[in-house]
Amino acid sequence: MKVMQLLYIIESSGDQKLFKDPVFELQKKLDRSRELFVYLLYYMTEVARYAETDAIKRASRNLPSNDDLNVNTKIVGNELLWQILENESYKKSLETDKPEHTADKDLIKKLYQELAETSEYKTYINELGRDKKKERKLLEFIFNSLLLPNESFEEHIEDHFNNWDDDGEMMQQLINNFLEKPTQNILQMVSSEKWIFAKNLLTTMFDKKNYALELIKPKLKNWDSERIAVLDMLLMQLGVCELLYFETIPTKVTINEYIDLAKDYSTPQSGQFVNGILDSIHKELTEEGKIHKVDFKKH
Repeated sequence: MKVMQLLYIIESSGDQKLFKDPVFELQKKLDRSRELFVYLLYYMTEVARYAETDAIKRASRNLPSNDDLNVNTKIVGNELLWQILENESYKKSLETDKPEHTADKDLIKKLYQELAETSEYKTYINELGRDKKKERKLLEFIFNSLLLPNESFEEHIEDHFNNWDDDGEMMQQLINNFLEKPTQNILQMVSSEKWIFAKNLLTTMFDKKNYALELIKPKLKNWDSERIAVLDMLLMQLGVCELLYFETIPTKVTINEYIDLAKDYSTPQSGQFVNGILDSIHKELTEEGKIHKVDFKKH
């Protein structure tokens, strides 16, 4: 997906010379995604931790009420919350990114106040003891049901991260995965294996773009290649590159992946269109003996 996004930016710019080192640009995009990931985690944890700040402020009032003196701060001891806060890669990311300099303290306060009024939060703080599943469920609720649907929060994120539109859906999945396994290394957004694949796919696309186009254009029949959506053309070129030059990726996997990307990111008809072209090219290349795959399970 990141390779696709970068290629689309380069293609849309009209001047590929502006991107002298595509691999460096890809790394920058991944770094920006990591920064967004850390920022979302930071907001989620700060909203949860605001219970302690709220308790201190209310207790220090001139004439504190009984409720002011007895604010329930159970969430501050949430075990999963502290697993995140103690994650070494997260702490290093905080030192590097310094999200506190960008965060809106008033928004954090407002989000906590909204949280405190929810039935989910009230149920959580009134239950005795701690249950790991419930600890996680509350943090998931804060992120998925409190932060993401909040217009002020979304506007804040959009103001500071121009990659939110591209990465939003992916971030939701990554955050929820992280809440399942909070020991993951945040500093490494993708594994070394995935990075090598992305880098190779990007460079192969640049090296073999013209050849991929030679295979695609005859299959377009009555379609004017100049009028086909830019993204569809890129996805088909990437698909051809995978079919020909990535021997451990099964052809069915390649075609299905690019159909899904076309459905998710291009026009309503793109999935079917990309499927038809790639399937036709796949059959032709197979008949000509140009596709050589190995058993990827052995590699």
